[in-house]
Amino acid sequence: MAEKYKILYQGGEDEIIEKKSRFIATTRPVKTEEEAAAFIEEMRKKYWDARHHCSAYVLGPKGQTARCSDDGEPAQTAGRPMLDVLLGSEVRDACIVVTRYFGGTLLGTGGLVRAYSQAAAKGLEASVVLEKIPGCRIRIESDYTDFGRIQYLAAQSGIPVLDTTYTDQVTLVLLVPACRSDFLQKQITEKTSARARVMPVGEVTYAIWKDEIILF
Repeated sequence: MAEKYKILYQGGEDEIIEKKSRFIATTRPVKTEEEAAAFIEEMRKKYWDARHHCSAYVLGPKGQTARCSDDGEPAQTAGRPMLDVLLGSEVRDACIVVTRYFGGTLLGTGGLVRAYSQAAAKGLEASVVLEKIPGCRIRIESDYTDFGRIQYLAAQSGIPVLDTTYTDQVTLVLLVPACRSDFLQKQITEKTSARARVMPVGEVTYAIWKDEIILF
């Protein structure tokens, strides 16, 4: 069974100033290395007069692909700290570019690591991160007597109702996390003494943002 994981849903931008050096962190959702490379190049063109465009990205539900670049900064002082921020936050399908305008004062290796880490973290804070949840749609056909029981059970379990149709019976479509599907179906069957018809109607991946359901 697939597991839930966090993704970058909407990119953002923020910056820090460290001893007059300006570090601009920009994030972007990406699903392939080609998309990441295109985004990095886009930032190079946007901030064409900057000295460095360091980057890091993580792709795949389990972070199967992870890359970083110091782009001319001393080795392990920029890209790797940025990648560590991404990995530590467990955000996937995300790319961060930190653009540096040199302020005239050398920061040293420790200072660079701190600055790029802080900038990457600020960039993530300015972004929208969602938890992507494997789930399934469950269709339930019920008479009006059992409808209230099913509604109550869904509400108590925090299960969203995607659709409700009223005819001579009531038909509901629930969005259920995959890990809870079997248990919920069993509960509905027990609570209605098997009068309600419960049918899985397809797998789906979703997230909840601002009380809205986002289907992928």
